[in-house]
Amino acid sequence: MINIFGGILRCDVLAQGVVAAAHELSVQVPIVVRMEGTNVELGKKILVDSGLNFTVADGMRADAASKVVGLAK
Repeated sequence: MINIFGGILRCDVLAQGVVAAAHELSVQVPIVVRMEGTNVELGKKILVDSGLNFTVADGMRADAASKVVGLAK
């Protein structure tokens, strides 16, 4: 699970880095990403459009945590 508030670092830049790292490391497990801040919608789109196993969450507790638990089962 990745939880980021993108104030200084824009969420789209973060998403590009996460996608690149997941490709380079051949990540096989699902990754839940919760991000908030500058360019958050673009960042979410980059993750969803990547074709990788990313789940985008909107909130930390109710959404992200429950998605992590669901994917772990």
